[in-house]
Amino acid sequence: VQLQASGGGLVQPGGSLRVSCAASGFTLDVVGIGWFRQAPGKEREGVGCINTDGITYYTDAVKGRFTISRDNAKNTVYLEMNNLKFEDTAVYYCARDLANCPYDHSGSYYYNVKNLDAWGQGTQVTVSS
Repeated sequence: VQLQASGGGLVQPGGSLRVSCAASGFTLDVVGIGWFRQAPGKEREGVGCINTDGITYYTDAVKGRFTISRDNAKNTVYLEMNNLKFEDTAVYYCARDLANCPYDHSGSYYYNVKNLDAWGQGTQVTVSS
């Protein structure tokens, strides 16, 4: 069971980028897949999640700008990032969410780290002018 994030790079503020999360050893549509990021000197934080029904949830920092999707044929989950800001600079990771993407009363992704596994190598996203 393994996940591998890829597709990061350098982008200007206001730009867009799509990163991918490819799975091996299991099929992505039978478990929730979450996206997370860690900026220099900060703790890792959640970005969003896609559940087994294809429903997506996001954290407040990225709502309206980021979109998660899944291609079952390619066994890959994507994170489309638009209107990127300096503060989006981070290493982006994907992981399985064994709780199938829980959410809070406002509909925001509300994860428990104890339910996350199969962390893969992350991919660096740098927003800079």
